[in-house]
Parts: sequence; structure tokens; C-alpha cells
Amino acid sequence: MKKLFTLLFLSLTLVGFAQQTQSVTAIPPGYYSTATGTGYTLKTQLFNIINDHNDRTYSGLYITYLTSDIDGYYENNDTMLDMYTENPTGPECEFVYGGGLQDDGTLGNNECERYNREHLVPQSYFGSGVTPMFSDAHFVIPSDKYVNAQRGDFPFGRVNNATTTYSNGSKRGLNLNSGYSAGFTATVFEPINEFKGDIARMLLYFVTRYEDQLVSFYNSSSSLSKVMFDGSTGQSFSPTFLNILLTWNQQDPVSQREIDRNNAIYARQSNRNPFIDTNSYVTAIWGTPLATSTFESLNAVTVYPNPSSNGNITISTEIALDGIEIITINGQVLQQIKSPALENNTYTFHNLPKGFYFIKLSSNIDSVTKKVLIN
Repeated sequence: MKKLFTLLFLSLTLVGFAQQTQSVTAIPPGYYSTATGTGYTLKTQLFNIINDHNDRTYSGLYITYLTSDIDGYYENNDTMLDMYTENPTGPECEFVYGGGLQDDGTLGNNECERYNREHLVPQSYFGSGVTPMFSDAHFVIPSDKYVNAQRGDFPFGRVNNATTTYSNGSKRGLNLNSGYSAGFTATVFEPINEFKGDIARMLLYFVTRYEDQLVSFYNSSSSLSKVMFDGSTGQSFSPTFLNILLTWNQQDPVSQREIDRNNAIYARQSNRNPFIDTNSYVTAIWGTPLATSTFESLNAVTVYPNPSSNGNITISTEIALDGIEIITINGQVLQQIKSPALENNTYTFHNLPKGFYFIKLSSNIDSVTKKVLIN
């Protein structure tokens, strides 16, 4: 939000192009008229609708991004919208396209130095440089070069304890093998909540648009990049990662930003992401998440260290909390915080007196009480 690294004066040609692209604001009449089935039959029908798109080349992605990935939603200052560094509520790196910080093979050893293009499905899954997936803007996004490299080929998941946390709260670490992400224990990359649904719908697009090639991709890909997938043309994802994506799709609904991005890419590629246009296609094809609740239960919130030896405890939660109460064993409310301001999904209490406490956590969907001991 505060760091604007370069200025770019767009030519009249590019301005005219941007205005022309932004005028495409609706799904063409009859575009989905043949999408009448359910289950994997519907998935194949959608494949037949979106499978013949224009390849605008890898370098052409930067032209597409001038209308598809501009920040008119958070800072609203027409800088690059990067889901790995965008901080909707605080300071962030900011890049402006084309003014010297586009990746030139140098730097990128830290955040905020260079930007490039990130394949949300790693190239090692379908083959480096293979078209048209190599330059498909529906799942190839602008990204901070350093965070892009840090994500690497790791699948998207739900981090347990982060080994690395990046500037906007995205993180990398071992997957939390419980709840809706149960079934995998190795390293994953977790975006912030604001963009989990966006990324889920981009990955669902990929396995629909390239349905006819998924078997060959899987058989020839590296063991790391194929972790998210099952090698089938139908379900396409392994059970754990399908459940993660279905959960994220429900937790983070389609936004105006995604609708605008879909329209801008359609103007360039002549195909659309159907799961943005009609989100009910997701459940019509794959069903609902397997977890007992669409949203993560407050039971999964962690309070640590417990016991604490220094009077400090931290609450870690993926859910926005409406309130936190610290209650003594005698029922006295020691502290009460309404709408606590979380920092990187955590809230910390300092200098609590020695004793045994109940921590009551509440949100608009649940409430839970946890025990904690201060030595």
C-alpha cells in the first residue's frame, strides 16, 4: 500500500485497448446453452465450450494483465494486483507494470524487487513452455518474483505451523492434517483468506479446460507437482485437495474483482472461467466439501503455548472472531475483547497473572471454550 516502486505512462494505444477490453461486461448470450448435465458430464460439456481459446503468447500475458490484474478494488490506484502480496487492510509491496521492475533475470531474492508470472498449476505438471496452458491467463497470474519462487511446485493447502510467512500473510509450511485438509502432511503454500476462493476457481478451471490432457499430464509430471491431482479426467483432484478447493470455494465467494478479470480475459482469449460465471457448476460437478461444516470449526483454533511460563498466550485462527473472553476458574471475566484485531490470523495476550483460565472464543457461526494454564 505504501511502496510505489515505479511510474508508467501508458501510451494512447494501450489506454484505448484497456477501455475497449473493459467494455466487455457480460456473458455472451447462449454461451453456456449446452451446459445441461450434471456430474462429470457437465464438466465435459463445459470443456467443449471453453476448450478452443486464443493463445496470446507468454509475453502477451503482460498485455492482458493491463486490464485483468489492476488494483481497482483495494488501494484502487491501478497498481498490479498480486494475490501473493496484496494486503487488503495494511501496507504492501506495489508494482506498476512496465517501468523497470518486470523480471529481467536479476534480483528477486527478497519481496518487492521484481514481478513476473506465476503458474498456479506448476509447469512441471504439464511441461515447461507447452502451449496454450503455458500462457493461459485464467490460471497464470502476475506475482512477486520472490514469493513465486518460494511457492515453487508446492500444492496449495492449509498450513499448520508456518515455516515462512510473507508480507501479506501468505505462508508456507506443513499441511494441517485435520479437518477439511486431512489426508496430507507435507509442505503446502497457503494464500490469505481473501484469495482462497479465487485460486480454487482458477484450479477448477484448469482441470476443466484441459480435461482431455489430464491423464498425459499426470503420467509425465514430477511427483511433487502431481500431488494435488489423481490422474483422472473426471474428479481430477486427489481427495484431500479436492476437499480443500471445494471448501475455499464456499468460504470465499465470487467477487466483483473475479468477474471483471473473467471479462477482461475473455476479451483477449475468447474463453471464460465457468465457475466464476455460474458458481453452482462447482457443486453440480464435484458436490459439497466432505468436512462436517462448510466453514472451519472454532475447535480447530489453537491457543499456545499451553501451559505458558511467561504470562503470554497467542490465539491462532483462520476465522474472524467476534469476541474473546478470559475467564478465571471462579467465573470472573478478567478480560473481554470485542471484534479483536488479528495480525496474521493471531491475537496475543501479554502479562497474564499465574493461574488457570478459560478462554471463550466466539464468531458468527460458533463459540468454543478452551482451557489454559499460566505458570
